[in-house]
Amino acid sequence: MKGSLSGLLAIISLIIAAVAFVMYTRSNPPQTIYIALTIIFAVLLIVFGGMFLSGRVNKTEEIHITE
Repeated sequence: MKGSLSGLLAIISLIIAAVAFVMYTRSNPPQTIYIALTIIFAVLLIVFGGMFLSGRVNKTEEIHITE
């Protein structure tokens, strides 16, 4: 998967998780589906964000601490 696609999916997961959390806090009585969606999309955010950030590492050059 391309790095930019992972970044885009991470941002989309962030937005959906935020909206689901707001819906959970505003619903009376609290609906468990919203907190479940928040948890699922927060995990997806971590996964896609990690994939995006791991693709940014330069794997061809060695970087020494003294450089």
